[in-house]
Amino acid sequence: MNTLMPWSGTRNLRKEMDRLFERFVEPWEGFELVSEWMPALDVSETKDAVVVKAEVPGIDPKELKVSLEGDLLVISGEKRHEKEEKDERRHRIERAYGAFTRSVRMPAAVDASKVTAAFKNGLVTITLPKTPAAKGTLIPVKTE
Repeated sequence: MNTLMPWSGTRNLRKEMDRLFERFVEPWEGFELVSEWMPALDVSETKDAVVVKAEVPGIDPKELKVSLEGDLLVISGEKRHEKEEKDERRHRIERAYGAFTRSVRMPAAVDASKVTAAFKNGLVTITLPKTPAAKGTLIPVKTE
């Protein structure tokens, strides 16, 4: 019957490969993988302001730093890793932790003295009002 079903032994092969992989991974289980991450950003522009929204889930708002350096908005912070329990054995770590810095060049001149930042539900919204010159001036067209 094996001649008619050449792939019937793959189940046993897979089990053996899983056991081999587990033996290889076990010595590394004590190490935590910390990857670099960057919060996702949305940058939009209205007639009066530039609005930047950044997803920063799991970050304490006190850990966020927002600054404007010339025409460059800089958002930085750190998502800290939770304390591991002594008898805890982790099976999967997919969330990223660590410090980040994101910089965004402003598409228009903004008034640094009127910039506001609000944090709600893991989203920081930064509103950067445009300068009067950046808003532009509407020039009426006269007919003769």
